[in-house]
Amino acid sequence: MKCQQCSKQAILHITEVMPDDSFEELHLCDDCATKYLAEPKSPAKIADASGLDEHEEALALNERQCEHCGIKFVEFRNTGRLGCPHDYGEFHTELTPLLESIHGATTHTGKSPRRLPQTKHRQQELVQLRKRLQDAVSDEDYEEAARLRDQIREREQD
Repeated sequence: MKCQQCSKQAILHITEVMPDDSFEELHLCDDCATKYLAEPKSPAKIADASGLDEHEEALALNERQCEHCGIKFVEFRNTGRLGCPHDYGEFHTELTPLLESIHGATTHTGKSPRRLPQTKHRQQELVQLRKRLQDAVSDEDYEEAARLRDQIREREQD
């Protein structure tokens, strides 16, 4: 199949859903596809789909860029890659819903080692025992303090 813009071989086939539930198929070569994807939607298509105000907002968003790396939001939409860490702050309102839909959250929690929960539990228990030991000493309850000291030593040896 040939490109609809020039006579080269079409390698990208795009199907766009129009506002009236119709479909528009585009068959483009590599060069024409790059131009098509790099350019924002034509004002006629955006105005038809959602009105003039949203068209103006879309144009303003596409022109907004990071002051550190210079990437525009439209470039991020086309490539899927941000230019620098400052882009997360610059495009925060647009990225938050996107990240929530992809990852389910907006903060990275990572993974923890399998043996960590046991170690963490032991550390928390030791901290609590040491705090109780300090309280017992400050209250001059030396019998309780001796018992807590022995428990701490026992757990530290395990």
